[in-house]
This record gives sequence, structure tokens and C-alpha cells, in this order.
Amino acid sequence: MKDNKKTILIVDDTETNIDILLELLGDEYDVMVSLDGKSALEIVNEDDIDLILLDIMMPDMDGYEVCEILKANAKSANIPVIFITAKTDEASIEKAYDVGAVDYITKPFKPRELLARVKTQLKVKELINNLEFIASHDSMTGVYNRRKFFELANEKFKDKADDLYAVMIDIDNFKPINDMYGHPTGDKVIKLVATTIKNNIRAEAIFARLGGEEFVIICNSPSQELIKSHIENIRELIESLEVLSDDKKSIKFTISEGLAKASSDMKSLDELLKKADSALYEAKGSGRNKVVFRD
Repeated sequence: MKDNKKTILIVDDTETNIDILLELLGDEYDVMVSLDGKSALEIVNEDDIDLILLDIMMPDMDGYEVCEILKANAKSANIPVIFITAKTDEASIEKAYDVGAVDYITKPFKPRELLARVKTQLKVKELINNLEFIASHDSMTGVYNRRKFFELANEKFKDKADDLYAVMIDIDNFKPINDMYGHPTGDKVIKLVATTIKNNIRAEAIFARLGGEEFVIICNSPSQELIKSHIENIRELIESLEVLSDDKKSIKFTISEGLAKASSDMKSLDELLKKADSALYEAKGSGRNKVVFRD
């Protein structure tokens, strides 16, 4: 389990430089080391790196090429890269920023200045991460919002996987809960439903709140029976929950779910969602608190 320290990757082929940086950064950060560009890219692909200190002049693959590859990869594109190098000419500095660096430090560097610049870039990255989270997640529940859902789900649909499913979910009789017990109690229900579903689906599933009391899941499953059983288990789990109103009354609630399988002739994600929504409509119209499946 990763501790709260940020992880910095040093990429330099000179051990003396590495030793100096390790001495400087080791107490405050988790530090990883790579002696060349190829192994650095492998480390970034396998581990969660918060910032990279990158030399320019290295054998086989120089720092510029490494940075370009990092910025072209979705997993590493947002990792801040600081070049640390002996090259002081303007052309080298300009090229570093052109390939995606956030800072450029020349050797020999001043230790306190380097620490300050590293800390600044980590703070900037944290602020960016927070803003990206706010832009892509529902403020009440913390799950994906509508905009982010369609961004991710459209990409997933493009794969045209035979085992792709959509689940439309709606909290039953939600308006009476709001009207009778107030919006704070209604919010508790929404949050608990969202948390329960999120904790009971695979990490790779795309789960979002579309608005109000409506949620959606896009996921893969190796078999119809498996996903039908899984979605039914979620329904049963929600049925077993309760929240307390402001006046300490126990409130029970249920959900209806429409499950639909993607077909090879579907042209868009919208077709799959409409199919799942039709199943949801049937579930709610035939008594609620049930799952309806459309093959």
C-alpha cells in the first residue's frame, strides 16, 4: 500500500548526480531511479509516479525523446517533467518546453531552489488533479458525472466488444421520499445508493449519476447469467438498506434496473442506452424493485 509521500522518478545515467538527488529528496519523497530512458518508461507504465526529474544527455534515448513519449501516453501525459541538465543554451531550454517539460533546472543546481521548484510543481499538479476531479465527478456522490460518463462510455463502445452491457438504474418512488422527509433525507438515499453500487462493481466498469435519482453502468461480462445475477444482487442489497430521516425515522427504498446487451449491429452508444432505458421503463411499469433484461 502506497504511503502519503509523493513518488519522484529520477532519470539520469550518472550515479553521482543520482546520489546527490537521493540525498536531497529521500527524506521527504519516495524516490525511484532509472539509468536510461527505456527503463524509465517501463517504471512509469507500472508504477504511480507524481513527478519526473529527467536528464537530457543519456545513451540510446535522450531526455527529449523520453519526454515526448511520456506526453503521448495517456497514463503519463499529466506527470510533470522537470529537466535537470548541464545544457544551458537557449535552444536546449526552448526544446525542453516544446516537448512538454514544466521546468528546466541547470547543473550545478542550488539544493534549496531545486526543492522549492519540485514542491511547486507537485502543488500545481495536485490543484490540476482536484480541478479535473471536480469537472468529471458528481459533486454529491463522487461518482462520474454525465459529461464524463459519455466521454468514457463512447470510447468503450467503439471497441464493439461482444460482452458489453448497459444498466440503467432508477431509485423507486424517490419523489415521495423527498416530499415526505425532505431533501436532506433524499440526498442520503442518493449517496447511499451510489456508494453501494460503486463498492459492488468492478473497478473497470463505468458508473455515473446521470442526474436526479438516475444512474448508469457500462461494463463487460463474460456471460449473461453472470451479469444478470450480479445486477440482481445489487438490487437485493439496496433493498436491505435504510437511512434515518432528520426525525430519526427509518426509511427503506428500492431500485429498478434495466439491463441491455450490446449487439453487433448497433451504430452508437445511444442505441444501447435506449435499449437499457426501455428495460428500465418496463421494470418500473410492472411493479418496480426488479431487473428487466433485454438481449
